[in-house]
Amino acid sequence: MTSPSPTGALVLAATPMGRYDDASPRLVEALRTADIVAAEDTRRARALAAGLEVTIAGELISYYDQVEAARTPRLVEAIAAGATVLLITDAGMPSVSDPGYRIVVACADAGLRVTALPGPSAVTTALAVSGMPSERFCFEGFAPRKSGARRDWLGVLRDESRSAVFFESPHRLADCLADAVEVLGPERRAAVCRELTKTYEEVRRGTLAELAAWAADGVRGEITVVLAGAVAGEPDLDELVTRATALADDGMRLKDACAQVVKGTNASRRDVYEAVLAARSVD
Repeated sequence: MTSPSPTGALVLAATPMGRYDDASPRLVEALRTADIVAAEDTRRARALAAGLEVTIAGELISYYDQVEAARTPRLVEAIAAGATVLLITDAGMPSVSDPGYRIVVACADAGLRVTALPGPSAVTTALAVSGMPSERFCFEGFAPRKSGARRDWLGVLRDESRSAVFFESPHRLADCLADAVEVLGPERRAAVCRELTKTYEEVRRGTLAELAAWAADGVRGEITVVLAGAVAGEPDLDELVTRATALADDGMRLKDACAQVVKGTNASRRDVYEAVLAARSVD
């Protein structure tokens, strides 16, 4: 078996999210000198090179989700033979909800060098401007497409104490935020970051109820959401059910009672309402 070449390497490079002048000088040099540039979209790679006034001298190949598995072995072989393979995606850091993870694992398994050219990342950029606690956070990738799966996913975040960052499609944002209101409660705070670093950048901060109302009319652009973590010491569901039941027994409409007891908490009115009904059916 031939030993891997010490000169070959996989280089993961962060690319600008909207402004070419956010590119690092190291990215410009890597585009100029890499033996192979593996790009999520070759058209965008050519546009990036043109915007940076650099010529891609090496081979340019596409490397997106559907071809990632098939093209990884060839790239690993090239690196083992001494080639420098530059991996770029459409924007931000490769392998963060973008192609890259598979080839990193393959290179690591083969004992090949893997390095990175740091730069723009929608995850950390959104977290920094969101106004949410950033000492500890989790990244959740893209929100599930279907409402049922999305509600289950949001349910897991109900008691998550860290700020959570996730991506969402603009045409699903309104539905996602509406589901979040129901599952996490209307008062949970969040920030919707739109078109980060671009001309029409916008950061909307507020409660989930406020953000859902804003998004209902439609939103455009690349979307990153930062969700505040659950607040420690909030009343649990059983306590809220007890309070709502007492108010309802005193003559208040059950829906109004549930809305009142969740006010100022991250709890969901629907969860309390359904729990009260379930408790009454047992009784």
